[in-house]
Amino acid sequence: MQLDAIASQPSQSSSESSYWDWNDWRIHYVEAGSTGPNLVLIHGFGASTDHWRKNIEVLSAHYRVWAVDLLGFGRSQKPKITYSADLWRDQLRDFCAQVVQAPVFIAGNSLGGYSALCFAVDCPEWTQGLILLNCAGPFSEDNAVQPPVWRQMIGDLTRNLFKLPGVIEVVSFVLFNRTRNRDHIREILLKVYKDPTAVTDQLIEDIYRPAFDEGALDVFAAVFKQPPGRKLDELLVALKCPLLLLWGNADPWMTTTKALRFQTFYPDAELEWVDAGHCPHDERPEVVNAAIDRWITQVISHKAT
Repeated sequence: MQLDAIASQPSQSSSESSYWDWNDWRIHYVEAGSTGPNLVLIHGFGASTDHWRKNIEVLSAHYRVWAVDLLGFGRSQKPKITYSADLWRDQLRDFCAQVVQAPVFIAGNSLGGYSALCFAVDCPEWTQGLILLNCAGPFSEDNAVQPPVWRQMIGDLTRNLFKLPGVIEVVSFVLFNRTRNRDHIREILLKVYKDPTAVTDQLIEDIYRPAFDEGALDVFAAVFKQPPGRKLDELLVALKCPLLLLWGNADPWMTTTKALRFQTFYPDAELEWVDAGHCPHDERPEVVNAAIDRWITQVISHKAT
């Protein structure tokens, strides 16, 4: 397949924006390409299918590409419910069964990576391979080191305060209204992108726009209430499919140390560093597109032998 020669150019195919009814909720997705393996792309927290705009058209030259807005994000519906990785795993499972109707290679960034990992572990019949780009989520040992007593006391006080009626809603409202500000979005992105020129007005608008959808505040508040998910090490020891780690090595949130810990628990994982921050697919699409293509080609060739 080899996309190296066209890694920074759009293909001739055009993407199609569609909606799918899932459990009486509207889910937005984008589809491009008509031949080749199925590749599903999952965005991170606060992002959407728009965050894959530099990848979809290029990859669709040789893949059937699907980018999905997780429930609560992008152009998908934003109901007032409890959000969790298990919810998004179920969404991805049903998307593969009802829309794609075939097993997939699945790639996810940050929160989308964690959801994709849960999907790959729990739905092996739908997973041909997993690609994680600066995946979010904690390891068990992250909780092993005890913080100072004063910090524990503050933590306990904060947790008890958040249990009081209405407190989470008030805090969420204040933080949410500060967050859905173009200047604040730019400020955050400049901290997690290595190349400041990649933080464009279009990128900021793609994140800013969904924050004003009906229910967006409820989704933001749900972050404080969501149940803790499984630890990364627990998921990785249960994973059975091929794994590619594409890791922006300048990410201040999901550091290079974290990427190496993924390999500790899944030694067969292939790790490729990308000269980028938290969102390497958007910052260095030419590198990520070519790496995804090479790896999927390699996995398919290996299975054929």
